[in-house]
Amino acid sequence: MTAPATEAPRAVPVISPGPLLPVADFGPVDRLNGWTMTAVITALAAVTRFLNLGSPTDAGTPIFDEKHYAPQAWQMLHNHGVEDNPGYGLVVHPPVGKQLIAIGEAIFGYNGLGWRFSGAVLGVIGIALVARIVRRISRSTLVGGIAGLLLIADGVNFVSSRTALLDGFLAFFVVAAFGALIVDRDQVRERMHVALMEGRIAETPWGPRLGVRWWRFGAGVLLGLACATKWSGLYFVVFYGLMTLAFDIAARRQYRVPRPWLGTLRRDLGPAVYALGLIPFGVYLASYAPWFASETAVNRHEVGQSIGPGGFLPDAIRSLWHYTYAAYRFHAGLTNADGNHHPWESKPWTWPMSLRPVLYAIDQENVPGCGAQSCVKAVMLVGTPAMWFIAVPVLGYALWRAFIRQDWRYAAVLVGYSAGFLPWFADIDRQMYFFYAATMAPFLAMAIALILGDILHQPNQNAERRTLGLIAVSCYVALVITNFAWLYPILTGLPISQSTWNLQIWLPSWR
Repeated sequence: MTAPATEAPRAVPVISPGPLLPVADFGPVDRLNGWTMTAVITALAAVTRFLNLGSPTDAGTPIFDEKHYAPQAWQMLHNHGVEDNPGYGLVVHPPVGKQLIAIGEAIFGYNGLGWRFSGAVLGVIGIALVARIVRRISRSTLVGGIAGLLLIADGVNFVSSRTALLDGFLAFFVVAAFGALIVDRDQVRERMHVALMEGRIAETPWGPRLGVRWWRFGAGVLLGLACATKWSGLYFVVFYGLMTLAFDIAARRQYRVPRPWLGTLRRDLGPAVYALGLIPFGVYLASYAPWFASETAVNRHEVGQSIGPGGFLPDAIRSLWHYTYAAYRFHAGLTNADGNHHPWESKPWTWPMSLRPVLYAIDQENVPGCGAQSCVKAVMLVGTPAMWFIAVPVLGYALWRAFIRQDWRYAAVLVGYSAGFLPWFADIDRQMYFFYAATMAPFLAMAIALILGDILHQPNQNAERRTLGLIAVSCYVALVITNFAWLYPILTGLPISQSTWNLQIWLPSWR
């Protein structure tokens, strides 16, 4: 009996748990469609932001806190770039926002159009930036366009863009800096990919040098302008700095650098501190150039008066520190415990759902224009409910995607949202207002757009499910636009009847 023949061993294919090379995806490639979408979104934003921009006013004067910044900007025009704020005896914010307001006043004069023009321009550009940013992180021009439409129809962004307050300027700078860091992220991966193709990834345990990162440098300049508008821009410096380092660690891990954490500390930490620390500080100081050049600016020569001579720092810097600290003490003293209350103040836990908006102006005595005997004209900063009322589930889904599914897109958007939200809990006794949430609005629109993008682009969808997803997304966007159109009179001060005004007040906390 012959022995059975030995069966030849079968070749078993080796299946890699992941791609051997990272996907060479460094940004959207449909440039023509992308710029066409951007042009359409920008045009729509311009129509909404500039239509009847000069109205309303308070008998020709600014409304709400415009009464601080519009005259201060006008004073800068006629006082060699310096304000002395004679009505209040103290300058309480850095100069960049007021310098920008002054540009519009220089062009159009001291009127509603003049003091609101610059904010409207940056509001329009900010919407275009949000559309471009979401297009880049989602790799979808459609989703980017949806984000732009959502922000156009958001009441917070709309009113912030059409009033001469500083928070709209701050929102623009932090969104622009965020966009620059997103482009920097893609550029870093492109450079890492080139290094991998050239065999330079493992030349040292720390990975390759990445060269000059001009987009991150630009983000530093923009963050400096944010801090020179309001000091709360400093929160974004910290949050964005951690975010860009996290991007670098992830890139070095993805491209199999032997020591990615150590490589980030050795290669990226120093340049990041320079770009997002020293550059913003330098820009902040540069914004005070007219103050340094002045002989009569508030506290300009405080050394030798309330400040003794000597010291390590130059006298001008010491005087600026005194000037800045006086403004800080003013803000720090605006606490509820000290009896400082405002009828429209709110605490940060009410901001995500727009539970306590801010009434900027109202007139309901002998107001014509609506067909009733007396109409109501009001401007209220309030978030479009179709967006803001769903903030909690939106943030919950974003947290799940970021931490459970490790989706970097949602994590990045949460960083921007959190930088405008979480730091305010550190001093809860301080007097606060919902208009501080102007920086949160663009990131809320980004998060909602990403969720709608997930609905549109579910993997392995059949034609029927794709159609249902498209219908659902279209209906939601239409709902947001309709909701915005309904609120439009109380966002712009158009005359409405008392009964319509009552219908506009959706919650008791809105009164």
